[in-house]
Amino acid sequence: MEYKFATRAIHAGQQADEATGAVMTPIYQTSTYKQESPGEHKGFEYSRGTNPTRQALEHCIASLENAKYGLAFASGMAATDCVLRLLNAGDEVITGDDLYGGSYRIFTKVYQQLGIVFKFVDTSDVEAIRNAISDRTKLIWVETPTNPTLKLADIQGIGRLTKDTGICFAVDNTFASPYLQNPLDYGADLVMHSVTKYIGGHSDVVMGALVTNDRQLYDQLWFYYNACGGTPGPQDAFLVLRGIKTLHLRMQAHCENARVIAEVLNRHPKIARVYWPGLPTHPGHELAKRQMRGFGGMISIVIKDADLTETFRIASNFKVFTLAESLGGVESLINHPATMTHGSIPKETREKAGVVDNLLRLSVGIEDVEDLIADLEAALR
Repeated sequence: MEYKFATRAIHAGQQADEATGAVMTPIYQTSTYKQESPGEHKGFEYSRGTNPTRQALEHCIASLENAKYGLAFASGMAATDCVLRLLNAGDEVITGDDLYGGSYRIFTKVYQQLGIVFKFVDTSDVEAIRNAISDRTKLIWVETPTNPTLKLADIQGIGRLTKDTGICFAVDNTFASPYLQNPLDYGADLVMHSVTKYIGGHSDVVMGALVTNDRQLYDQLWFYYNACGGTPGPQDAFLVLRGIKTLHLRMQAHCENARVIAEVLNRHPKIARVYWPGLPTHPGHELAKRQMRGFGGMISIVIKDADLTETFRIASNFKVFTLAESLGGVESLINHPATMTHGSIPKETREKAGVVDNLLRLSVGIEDVEDLIADLEAALR
């Protein structure tokens, strides 16, 4: 029987413990495992490679993304790093011109130095991607929605470009979560999540994940996963397993709160622009309706006629929203990308992508929406 999302979120990869009958997956706090004779064991040898608690989580995340294979990492950047290890000097990567600052940093400050070539294009334009492809292109890496201007990439359209070409098409699905979007269903080869965000959902774990349906790709990734050791511990895996059980409920609340807030801010006299795919004026609105099941809890706003000092004043004047990096937790956060999450991107580059000094990014939580609106209006005053 094929179960629906909520059932899989609660049960996938998790059976009652055979030893005790425990309903919740135990925290297997062990580094090594008894072998009956050399090479004869129960599927576990050393916890850098495989751990029962982590394995349960990997199976669950894979199930939610309609994938066969999943890997959990110590952070989203460790997951990203594992993908980039598939490349060789001279290989080319096509990626977005509006990109999470940590991804931009590892691309330009780490792997570019090793001879990997990165082409930054507008990934909301399939033709721009098509025109950037060369015989050296080995990876297309997109965020959709992007961080922080929430541009959308046509996953199916890009998938058609890469089908049968040998180019790996990877989607950072962090902003949407598996509840709202499943890129593998539209032609992506690989999906990355910063599990820290919506999947964990409680701002208490740092973790990443990769999922795929391609066995050969999975085997290549698992080699680096095990060899380089960027794997999370069982306590963190347990916490994410607990958080993922309410992902569907949390995402419904995030989306509904964001809808109300986006509509209020879109009418606010101090707001010059609202970025949220659920607004009919958003350039990617129709695409979002086709490839997403909801519009998400992330909103970015541009404060009208505000300089950096005024933007800082507003960002520092909230009582319910918390000024902090990260996103996707049950609590509402506000972030100033230009100096926080995207501070590693040169000013000219980020401003060209729309990450201006008077832009603020809101991770809308699941508090009472009336309190969030009142907090926003008070800070803007």
